[in-house]
Amino acid sequence: MDSLWAIVPLFFATAFIYSMAGFGGGSTYLALLVLFSLPHIMIPKVALLCNLVVVTGGSYFFIKEGHFSFKKTVPFIVASIPAAYWGGTVLVQKEMFQLLLGFSLLAAALRMFLSESAFTIRSNVSWKSSWLIGLPLGFLLGGLAGLVGIGGGIFLSPILYFLGWTNAKQTAASSSVFILVNSVSGLIGQFAKEATVPPLELLLPLALAVLVGGAIGSRLGSQRLPKLILQRVTSALIFWVSLRLLHQGFLLMT
Repeated sequence: MDSLWAIVPLFFATAFIYSMAGFGGGSTYLALLVLFSLPHIMIPKVALLCNLVVVTGGSYFFIKEGHFSFKKTVPFIVASIPAAYWGGTVLVQKEMFQLLLGFSLLAAALRMFLSESAFTIRSNVSWKSSWLIGLPLGFLLGGLAGLVGIGGGIFLSPILYFLGWTNAKQTAASSSVFILVNSVSGLIGQFAKEATVPPLELLLPLALAVLVGGAIGSRLGSQRLPKLILQRVTSALIFWVSLRLLHQGFLLMT
């Protein structure tokens, strides 16, 4: 890919910004790869592999700092794993892929716009409520994540916000672990659908960029609050890209 060295710093910046909030950046990796015209069938695999590089470290840092809530997260994870695998095996047409990605980026823009102070624990949750709500929603989010080729934390985070179950750090920890397991499951589904491995000359520079960016961002995010101005500038950029992808997707369908 001729534009590889133009996309590497963008992957670094994406990993750095997203990892501060517990995300892998998969939705934006996908958008960048689409905009740089990578072959359609290869895009989800590259994004999921980069996701894994980022959230493995992110999950470690957030769990180490004591922010992960087992009760509030595991029901979502249990149902999402098989759904993410199934979603990864489904062949999605290019126009539908761009529409799903556009809507995923809208969710990402919404989350990045919210301040950390917006995430407060407003209600207690029992184990029964956690499973009753978490299982169906986890299945839905996992399936959607698998179809698009992301980890799905960008969908889980707004739901936890509206439920009022977690504060900012707990939400980030839950999202990070959710992305980790679903990236693995979705990636297995992607290889079951089409076994081609992305070329190492593409993967290695991108993986190194997100490894460094994600390590820095995760460490900062687990210990101190991300900068709101940076988040909102990023939100505006993601919103613009999402509108562009949605426009392209609708044009392809008409």
